[in-house]
Amino acid sequence: MNIRTEKPSDFDKIWSINAEAFETEDEANLVNALRDSGVSYISLVAEENDELVGHVLFTIVELTGDDAGLKLMGLAPMSVVPKQQNKGIGSLLVKAGIKQCVSKDFDAVVVRGHPEYYPKFGFVPSVKYAISSEYEVPDDTFMVLELKKDSLRGKQGVIKYHEAFGSG
Repeated sequence: MNIRTEKPSDFDKIWSINAEAFETEDEANLVNALRDSGVSYISLVAEENDELVGHVLFTIVELTGDDAGLKLMGLAPMSVVPKQQNKGIGSLLVKAGIKQCVSKDFDAVVVRGHPEYYPKFGFVPSVKYAISSEYEVPDDTFMVLELKKDSLRGKQGVIKYHEAFGSG
């Protein structure tokens, strides 16, 4: 399994992976909208036998109310083609993305996802930090991972995503 940064020749296959992995094409269209918006992002693909089988995207998010210059990323979406799910590909993508966020000096990553899945990477419910999502989501599904120890200590506020997230 090779995890690497996306390249323009991957864009159509990335769209297909997201469209296959989710019930609607919203996530696939979101990836294209974010890429086209010019927002800073990290986009990784999983490649097996020269075929793309997974994708993860991290984009800049903002903590409103008390950011104090924090550099934050949001993980969304993460997808694996259905026939390759439950084989650890998603975990490889998430770990590689987190590693890139660390290398690019980000303070933390947020995610809305399965509360049974993301804690294995160190994510905890964001309410621990008095941080919430701009979207109405159950508390246990909106999580945060500090990449720099105590970078979120004493911080609070609402995470705002790029406007493309609201257009789906």
